[in-house]
Amino acid sequence: MTTTNPTLADLAHRATEHLNRPAYGHDALITCDRLVRIFTTDGIEVQALQGLDLLVREGELMALVGASGSGKSTLMNILAGLDTPTAGAARVAGHDLLTMTAKDRLAYRRDTIGFVWQQTSRNLLPYLTAAQNVALPMQLTGSHGRRSRRAHTERALELLELLGIAECRDRRPHQMSGGQQQRVAIGAALANSPSVLLADEPTGELDSHTAEQVFAAFRTANEALGTTIVIVTHDQAVAGEVRRTVAIRDGRTSTEVLRRSEVDETTGHETVVAREYAMLDRAGRLQLPAEYTESLGMRDRVALELEPDHIAVWPDDSDR
Repeated sequence: MTTTNPTLADLAHRATEHLNRPAYGHDALITCDRLVRIFTTDGIEVQALQGLDLLVREGELMALVGASGSGKSTLMNILAGLDTPTAGAARVAGHDLLTMTAKDRLAYRRDTIGFVWQQTSRNLLPYLTAAQNVALPMQLTGSHGRRSRRAHTERALELLELLGIAECRDRRPHQMSGGQQQRVAIGAALANSPSVLLADEPTGELDSHTAEQVFAAFRTANEALGTTIVIVTHDQAVAGEVRRTVAIRDGRTSTEVLRRSEVDETTGHETVVAREYAMLDRAGRLQLPAEYTESLGMRDRVALELEPDHIAVWPDDSDR
């Protein structure tokens, strides 16, 4: 077999192609590029994120899943402006999360990001009514004139109506169910029309029926307002309701499930088809699902074969 060494013209063309290639995530609302977060406790370093890549498009409603300690909560805190990455790049709606000042972060958390916590007690002030809790974020960022207060109240009531809890407008948190409290929390998170709504285990303290009502509120916000929503959840029922679910393992995105609707041309019946993909990061690394590798006894290394339209991955047979 003969090989041909590339000419200087070939090398120059490749270099030009690389320079002209769009930046990673240039058209995404959320971009995490080789994101690293290292915590140091008593001289021991723990890598919570190990070169994580993630893109979220504007208008998406997606879920992040992963075992405890996988790094998903660390990622959420970084996206919320509550923590700072150690290395890599993170951008949300045009904001560089590595270079923001303390003042920038405060404005970012008020105007760009909405956040819903798992614990209902963290989301609402107990001495305010539902309408007052929803109006509060607007009052913190806007003027305090009489007209502004009226406009804030009107928007708060519109959001409560949209989320199906208009009857709670004059109730305080202790007078509402857990599901109603979480829907009021969603309203408060949406008050300032954020670019992104983040929710950390928002149905973790709720029964399955109530969780469905809360998720319906997220879907309504996504469809009616166009808000991009990222939900961290252990609840597979919730994860199954979104079009895209990204799994995080050992501080990196590992697999992704995409769901799409298909209509049977004969019966007209619509079904949702899900397909799982392994994530390929910027360095070419691939995390194969653990159940796949374990079932085939894959460990340490695998054999690869390049086919015309795919790459074959085989168990290592070098010792046979």
